[in-house]
Amino acid sequence: MAESRLESEGPLAPRVPIAVLGLGEAGGLISRDLVAAGADVRGYDPRVAAPDGVLGRADEADAVRDADIVLSVNSALDAQDALRNALPALRAGTIWADLNTGSPGLKRRLAAIAAECGAVVVDVALMATVPGNGLRTPMVVSGEEAATARYAQVLGALGARVEVMAGPAGVAISRKLLRSVFYKGTAAAVVEALAAARAAGCEDWLREMIADELTRFNRQTLDRLVDGSHRHARRRAEEMAAAAEQLRELGVPPLVADAARGLLADLASAAEPPAPPATPRGRQPDAATVTGADAPAGSAAASATGQPA
Repeated sequence: MAESRLESEGPLAPRVPIAVLGLGEAGGLISRDLVAAGADVRGYDPRVAAPDGVLGRADEADAVRDADIVLSVNSALDAQDALRNALPALRAGTIWADLNTGSPGLKRRLAAIAAECGAVVVDVALMATVPGNGLRTPMVVSGEEAATARYAQVLGALGARVEVMAGPAGVAISRKLLRSVFYKGTAAAVVEALAAARAAGCEDWLREMIADELTRFNRQTLDRLVDGSHRHARRRAEEMAAAAEQLRELGVPPLVADAARGLLADLASAAEPPAPPATPRGRQPDAATVTGADAPAGSAAASATGQPA
């Protein structure tokens, strides 16, 4: 049988016992690559059987009881429950690597929970899709310095691509989620625009235009998008209101168009100078508060400020 790519590259890492919680698409691919690289892997998933070479365990606590590193690859919704279920069997010093795309706040809560038994959370942000990459999916990690260094050493020796980022748990996933605002936001805008163009009978034209624009995108384009949005916010908000109205006419919900209109309207409002305080009806402004430029010609205020009457 032919060697796998991971088996054929470089010396194997020491057989550090690794537990994988969550053996679905991502966890299954990563655990298979770990086994192929010679790692000692045990795993648990309530719905998926352990892949070949992975020692199946009865539950989370059973899976982690003899592991030095735990990879939690379930979901952000399940991450906290998985940790709490494993907590009775976690040993002090065990590295709990959370690979789920949760908020920075969730990562910090996991770190606090793990600390109850002396375990340490490493925040792992997967920076590309696992299908097609497996264990070599680029990872950015943050957390306690010794734990992140150990994680990078062990997983790196097994073939993982790990970048250590200074800072506590939550820093790594914060970078990924900030990037997601751009990537997923752009994807949402493209999907909505093409759906509207399809309804309008010009999808091919818009698809070609979008491809051309993305191909030419550079730093100057980025500056133009940001500066233009601030400088022309009000006009662009009106334009997006019209675009949203068109999408409704085409039967396409303008979710992204409405969000863009709202953001531009907020930029326009923030750029407007504050309105002067209102003067009570029937009362003239106090002369001391009126500048010479604002005072009526010939008034006492104008004279008091040294301006010509």
